[in-house]
Amino acid sequence: MSATPRVRRQLPRPADLAPLLRLRPFEPDGTKRRLSRALTIADLRTLAARRTPRSVFDYTDGAAESEISLRRARRTFANLELRPSILHDVSVVDTTTPMLGRPAALPFSFAPTGFTRMMQTEGESAVVRVAERAGIPYALSTMGTTSIEDVAAAGPGARRWFQLYVWKDRSRAEDLMARARAAGYEALVLTVDVPVAGARLRDARNGFSFPPQLSVKTFLDGATHPNWWIDLLTTPTYSFASLDSWDGTIAELLDTLFDPSMTMADLEWVRANWDGPLVIKGIQTLEDARRVSAAGADAIVISNHGGRQLDRAPVPLRLVPDARAAVGDETEVWMDTGIMSGADIVAAIALGAHATMVGRAYLYGLMAGGERGVERAVEILRSEITRTMRLLGVNAVSELGPQHVRLP
Repeated sequence: MSATPRVRRQLPRPADLAPLLRLRPFEPDGTKRRLSRALTIADLRTLAARRTPRSVFDYTDGAAESEISLRRARRTFANLELRPSILHDVSVVDTTTPMLGRPAALPFSFAPTGFTRMMQTEGESAVVRVAERAGIPYALSTMGTTSIEDVAAAGPGARRWFQLYVWKDRSRAEDLMARARAAGYEALVLTVDVPVAGARLRDARNGFSFPPQLSVKTFLDGATHPNWWIDLLTTPTYSFASLDSWDGTIAELLDTLFDPSMTMADLEWVRANWDGPLVIKGIQTLEDARRVSAAGADAIVISNHGGRQLDRAPVPLRLVPDARAAVGDETEVWMDTGIMSGADIVAAIALGAHATMVGRAYLYGLMAGGERGVERAVEILRSEITRTMRLLGVNAVSELGPQHVRLP
C-alpha cells in the first residue's frame, strides 16, 4: 500500500496575496449600497421592514383575518413545477406583451395601491416615473395620495390608468372619471370586490389610521425609524388625492364611502361616464368572469385583492386556465395576488393569463429606497422573467403555454 503523497508547502509571496486581498470599493451612497444587495423581491421586503414603522409595513404586507388567502396564493406559486424544453436558440428574448391592444415592455403593470406616500414620501410620482421608463402601465388608486393631475405631470409619457371604487355618492365618482379622462388616462380599472372592508387584523392590532397618529406604541416604533418620521414631518402633509380629509381607520373610511349596493346594472352607468378601455378587477369565479366579459369589459383581473378582503378566497392562479377558456378571445385575462418573482409572472402567463399586475413587489422597493427602490424591483423582475424564459426554452412571451408549467 503506497503512502499518500505529501503536499509541498511554501510561504506565499506578496504578489500571490494581492488578488485575494482586494477590497470591494466602498459605495458612499447608502441607498445605492443597500439596494445593490437586494437580489430578490423578498430581499426588498426585508429592507422595507427595517426602514418602515411596523404599522405602515404591516398595512402593506398584511392581509385579511388569518391571512390564509395570501399564504395559499404564494404557496401555489412556490409548489408549481416549471417544465423546460432544451436545445432552443434563446440568445434573444422578447418580453413585450400586449395589454389593452398596446405593447407593454414587460408582462405586468403596476397595480393600484392606496396611501402610497405614507409608505415612502416619494409616493405615486416615483412609481409613475419608473413605469414610464420601464414601458409598463401604472394604475393610480382612488385612495392615492397624489392627485390625478400631479401623477400625469410626473409621468407625462407613461401609460396611466385610473382605478375606481364605486361610491355611495355617484357624483364624486363621475367627477373622478372626468378628471382622469381630461388628464389623459388611458383606461379605467373598476375594482368590484370591496362592498365592505375586509378584516385586516394587523391594522386593528397596530391601531393603524391615516394619517398616522402618535401613541406610545407608534412613538417607540418611530424612535427606531427616525428617517421615516423626519420625512413625514418635513414634506407636504399627507392627504387623499381624490377625497376630502379623513381622521379614522382605513376600514371605517371604506365602509363610509363605498357602495355595497352596486350590481351589474351599474356597469352601464360606468360606461356612460367612461368611453375608454374598461378593466374589471376582483373576479374570483368563472361565472363572474363570463358575466363581466359579456357586459363588455376589455379585460378582467382574476384577483382576491391580495388576500386583503375575503379570507379563504379562491387562489387566482388556479382560476386562470378556466377563466381564459370561459371568456375566449373576447376579453383579456390578467391576474394578481401572490406574485413575488419574475418566475411567478412567467408561470401565470404559461397557464393562460395575458398579463399580470404587481402591487406589494414594487411597494417593498419603494419602502426600501424610494424611486430607486421601485426601479430595483423592476430590474429584479425583468431579470427573473428573462432568465426563466431562456431556461424554459422560449424566445417570446407569446410562446409560453401550459406545456411549460404544472400545478400540483
